[in-house]
Amino acid sequence: MTRTLTRLPLATIFRAVAIAEACSWTGLLIGMVFKYLVVFDDIGVKVFGPIHGVLFVTYVIVTLLAARTFGWRWSTTIIGLVASIPPLTTLWFERSVYRRGLLR
Repeated sequence: MTRTLTRLPLATIFRAVAIAEACSWTGLLIGMVFKYLVVFDDIGVKVFGPIHGVLFVTYVIVTLLAARTFGWRWSTTIIGLVASIPPLTTLWFERSVYRRGLLR
């Protein structure tokens, strides 16, 4: 029972961090559009850059913890890590592992 209780918060944390990482990517992309195409001011990048950086590193760490805790295959783990690179792909990966029951 204790092991189940520790898995549930990790699954919730993984899902929350994956969504937050995607949102920070979106903010950073919008900041870059404003910086280079609209107002030529880098305030959006200055705000969302560090936020995205922290969430990116957090996502990688939480993905590795989830992979170990839930016994993911190496291929699933690698896909999860690679999903942190293209914008919004962590949303797809989070939904994928949730639907396939890999967060239980």
